[in-house]
Amino acid sequence: MASGVAIDDEVIKYYNLIKVRRQGEDERERFKLVVMRLSEDLKSIKVDHDNCLKVKDVANTDDVFKTVISKLPSKECRYALYDCTYETKESVKEDLVFIVNAPDDASLKSKMVCASSKVDLRKKLPGVKFEWQINDPADKDVLNLVEKLGGKGSVKSLEGKRV
Repeated sequence: MASGVAIDDEVIKYYNLIKVRRQGEDERERFKLVVMRLSEDLKSIKVDHDNCLKVKDVANTDDVFKTVISKLPSKECRYALYDCTYETKESVKEDLVFIVNAPDDASLKSKMVCASSKVDLRKKLPGVKFEWQINDPADKDVLNLVEKLGGKGSVKSLEGKRV
């Protein structure tokens, strides 16, 4: 890999768990958000278990989007796969969004490793339609994600809330 950062096998396992619906699977046990982080030595990308969310974790939440965003730290880099539900003029859609969270307050070295590893990580996650880069708190606004999903003229609601 160009960045020299290894991608843990568990990252691929969790990617497969969030992207595929299995017959007879309990919907509440599906992942809503899979967060990945750089290891302490910045040599691998691994699953950040503490910040992953299942559907059941957001079932009684007033604002699913805010709950998802709250799992992205303000001073550390993270990658995430977000199983986003939104409504367009035509239909209700569900797509995976690849999030790159590289806050301005993160260390320069971790931001550099995060940026240089992104392409290699994306290659391991085929079929992800949307990518959303977050660098500062203003980027976490719901309208920034709506813009990635097709814009306010096309997207009527996100996670059941009007936009």
